[in-house]
This record gives sequence, structure tokens and C-alpha cells, in this order.
Amino acid sequence: MRKNHIIAPSVLAADFSKLGEDLQMINNSEADWLHVDVMDGRFVPNISFGKDIVKTINKVCTKPLDVHLMIEEPERYIEDFREAGADVITFHLEATRHAHRVIQQIKDTGAKAGIAINPHTNVNQLQDVLEDVDLVCLMSVNPGFGGQKFIYQTLPKLRQLKEMCEKRNLEPYIEVDGGVGLQNAERVLQAGANVLVAGSAVFKAEKPLEVVSKLKKIGSESWV
Repeated sequence: MRKNHIIAPSVLAADFSKLGEDLQMINNSEADWLHVDVMDGRFVPNISFGKDIVKTINKVCTKPLDVHLMIEEPERYIEDFREAGADVITFHLEATRHAHRVIQQIKDTGAKAGIAINPHTNVNQLQDVLEDVDLVCLMSVNPGFGGQKFIYQTLPKLRQLKEMCEKRNLEPYIEVDGGVGLQNAERVLQAGANVLVAGSAVFKAEKPLEVVSKLKKIGSESWV
């Protein structure tokens, strides 16, 4: 498995009245990616933003954009979000009938292809797509709103997913999204994750740059 983990702050938790400042903060941080949640009010009970906002974010943010489509029929919008600047495009297994087709559609655009599952979805349902994806995202909250508490049942699911990958000699990014912060990040990484999505833990912190740095250093000799 990949040794160096990735920190992907979630822009959903940013202060949109000063979005430019928050994005510059991310540019100056040790973050690896910027996580961008796209919600349609159908797949999840909330609406966030669409391709035009992603395009605007891409103009300011220098980090790769990790775009998470929490939308029904994601196949209708893959090319739009790639054109808007998405480097990674993740869709939900539960949101489409044709997961293999959507994965190939994403790869055809040149983006990395990710698949996400909700907290109630069994990891075994990923068996048939594991060899095709670049990233697997386990939701550790019920998707739709930021600031929720981490669901600790995610940890055994992570261990199961990691074991599934190792048995098949696969090394996808394993991402955990929801309720991740300094209080639990080490346990999440130990369970098998190598991409941490952190929203409120970063953007609501008094010293967000310091939080990102601490999240990045977990597992190194300098981590305290």
C-alpha cells in the first residue's frame, strides 16, 4: 500500500464569504488535494454547487481537485466536471446502474476514477470494480452535510477493504470522508486509509495551516 498519505481539505467547510482567502490558505498549506463536494439535492438532502463554481475554484487553487459527485446519474456530468478542472472524479456506487461504464467514462477524460459507498453499503459490493478504479472512498458520515460525527463502524470496513486489495495485489487510493480530524486520523490511517478528507477540522480551526501540517505528519517521527 502507498506509504505517504494524502490530506484533502474539503472546501464545503470553507467560509464562502472569503473563499479566495481560504483557497490561498490551502495553496500555502501542506495539503495535497482539495476535496470538492458536489450535491444535487436528490442523491443527498442538500445542494452545494455545480461545475461553474468548480471552474472558479480551479482558477485560484493550485492543488489537484478531488471532485466528489454526490449526485444521481453521474454519467450525465462527467465531462463537464473534467472540463471544469477535476483531477479526480468520484461517483457513488449507489447512484448509478452502470458503475463499470462510468468508471471508463471518467478514465476516458484523463481524470482518475473514484468510487464511493455510503456508510450502510457493504464493502463486498466493490469486489467487481476494485481492479478498475484509482480510488475508493468510504463515507464515514451519512453524506449531505458537513460537521457530522465520525461513524466508527468505518474502521472495520477499512480493514476489510485493505485486505481485499492486498489479496488481489491492488493499490487504489483509499479515502475516508466525514468527521475526520486530529482526534481520529491516526486510527483511520492505521485501519488502511491513505487519503484523509478533513473539512471542519481544517477550515473551522483557529490555526488551519497547523492542523493540516499535523494531519500530514501523522505516522512520522515528528508526530506528537
